[in-house]
Amino acid sequence: MDNIFKNRDEFLETRKRLKADGKKLVFSNGCFDILHAGHVDYLSKAREAGDALIVALNSDISVRSIKGEKRPIVPQDERAFIIANLKCVDFVTFFDEDTPHEIISDIVPDILVKGEDWAIDKIVGRDIVEANGGEVKRIKFVNPQSTTNIIETVLERYK
Repeated sequence: MDNIFKNRDEFLETRKRLKADGKKLVFSNGCFDILHAGHVDYLSKAREAGDALIVALNSDISVRSIKGEKRPIVPQDERAFIIANLKCVDFVTFFDEDTPHEIISDIVPDILVKGEDWAIDKIVGRDIVEANGGEVKRIKFVNPQSTTNIIETVLERYK
């Protein structure tokens, strides 16, 4: 699959081409552990903000660090395969850190997108994007679903 870049350095070459072509790169990130309709709606809206969308997935190491030892449910390569096959997603990469600050610093997207549940002043990477003339957008959720809620529902129904 051409749009999965497991290596950040590989994507940086693509980023240079997009910039040279005057294309606006949209960046979003997350665990996307159990993909649901809220994720798809959110990513579709993120893609509408520019010419190409890169989704930076928290690696398994990162997910375990921020969500606990029982997560992720779905391994990173499977999560990447699913995300990469959404028509709204152009590129997928991973990051091992707890936050995407380092990868945002490397990529310097034109548009950084997060859900409206994030206060604008708490969005990691906002400083980098805005300092480089980009913008930060918050997307309203129309589907209040969450992976945690799905896990809790499954546990409750099948205990």
